[in-house]
Amino acid sequence: MQAILLMGPTASGKTAAAIELAGRFPLEIVSVDSAMVYRDMNIGTAKPDAETLRVAPHHLIDLISPEEAYSAARFHDDALQVMRDISARGRIPLLVGGTMLYFRALQQGLSPLPQADAALRAQIEQEAAVRGWPSMHAELALVDPDAAARIQNQDAQRIQRGLEVWRLTGRTLSWWWSLGQTSAPDVRWLPLALVTEDRAELHRRIARRFAAMLDQGLLDELTDLRRRYQLDPTMSSMRCVGYRQAWSCLEGEFGPEELYDRGVYATRQLAKRQLTWLRSMDAVERFDCLATSLQDQLTDRIARWLADAGEPSA
Repeated sequence: MQAILLMGPTASGKTAAAIELAGRFPLEIVSVDSAMVYRDMNIGTAKPDAETLRVAPHHLIDLISPEEAYSAARFHDDALQVMRDISARGRIPLLVGGTMLYFRALQQGLSPLPQADAALRAQIEQEAAVRGWPSMHAELALVDPDAAARIQNQDAQRIQRGLEVWRLTGRTLSWWWSLGQTSAPDVRWLPLALVTEDRAELHRRIARRFAAMLDQGLLDELTDLRRRYQLDPTMSSMRCVGYRQAWSCLEGEFGPEELYDRGVYATRQLAKRQLTWLRSMDAVERFDCLATSLQDQLTDRIARWLADAGEPSA
């Protein structure tokens, strides 16, 4: 089996590039996005619209209700099954997204970590609301300095997971990681990344994109979600960038003008984390997402990769 990975930070143009590539080569797009798995969360996830999906269907979107949880382990299993199905049709999976943990889980396998504990997670959330996530990160650093060194002090989801595992099992995340991982799948990978050294332009793209989400009705979408589902701000779906800030706005913590600033800042922080992940990954071929010749460069690279395997290029 073989597969192409197209990774990059938010607003780097991954979806547009993937759709064009899927029209050029025998590829099927597989979403690697921890937010697009949720049904009815469309605006804040920048999910492709119905017409785009008709032209270029995406696997692994709209899988679950916003009330449910989704994990790297479930993605690992779901993605491998979809990849096998695509390969059986004589086509090639093109895995596209910015959830770097999912990419790592797929390529390298999974550590045998304990299952999440909802009550303990809620307790840690409550503590963080009082103390702040930097203080929680400092606590994690005391018990598991190795894991804390790999987690930024505002990365709520991973700080929470580190403390949860420690409190639940008495063992650190680092200890669990040291047990080794499930075997990686036998796949011929082509890992590609869209990056840029021009952070200012990436930030401008992020700002334009979040402004467009607000214009398209992000607050109305969240209002409707809260009416249709039993949601609370601790759920994974509502902790997605954009929705988390919109929730606080609807609760009256700040107004729409501040929502824009907070949403842009949070998205910039997400992009920073994604770029940090990419810099730590080996054997990834990087392309400037702002280059006018980007699509030609990607097309040429994939054509050569297919030719090396004796595959047709169209």
